[in-house]
Amino acid sequence: MQDDGAKSVCVFCGSRSGTDPAFAAAAEKLGTALAGAGTRLVYGAGDIGLMGIVARAAQSAGGATFGVIPEHLMRREVGLRSLTTFVVTETMHERKKVMFMNADAIVTLPGGPGSLDELFEVLTWRQLGLHAKPVMLLNTKGYWTPLVDLLHHIVASGFAEPSFLDFLTVHDGVPELMDALRQRLQPGTTATR
Repeated sequence: MQDDGAKSVCVFCGSRSGTDPAFAAAAEKLGTALAGAGTRLVYGAGDIGLMGIVARAAQSAGGATFGVIPEHLMRREVGLRSLTTFVVTETMHERKKVMFMNADAIVTLPGGPGSLDELFEVLTWRQLGLHAKPVMLLNTKGYWTPLVDLLHHIVASGFAEPSFLDFLTVHDGVPELMDALRQRLQPGTTATR
């Protein structure tokens, strides 16, 4: 986390932009909103897809950016070297750990298998009591609704406690998500470790 007391939000999202322009628009709006709130963006350091959109929007709005990319993805994800902080790791596991350790909250935008991997790792850590950081979904145009339904099915089928559903909040738009972040990241409102 930053030493100056400012908050950081880790954003997991697609290295592609998806088929609906609303996904890119929401990523841009989130990057701008995070910068406007004085919140540092922590993300996967790519300059493609939703990753690149959210980062460039944060940069354009004067926000601090912290990118983490494994060496083997430098070409594939086109590492954005103009970030405030640019970290290259050896493995994907290190990438996720560095991103997580440098964030006060986690937000997942639409994305594919990599975004799901990142989201489920932090949810599993939360379930195991390893952290109490807010974990949020930006459910742009209902993208994550099937996933939310699956989580309810997992609980109903007895493979997770009902409390698991409390570890993740779902927000339909950026203004709602930003309001929730402000509430959750006020001093004394959440334990982040």
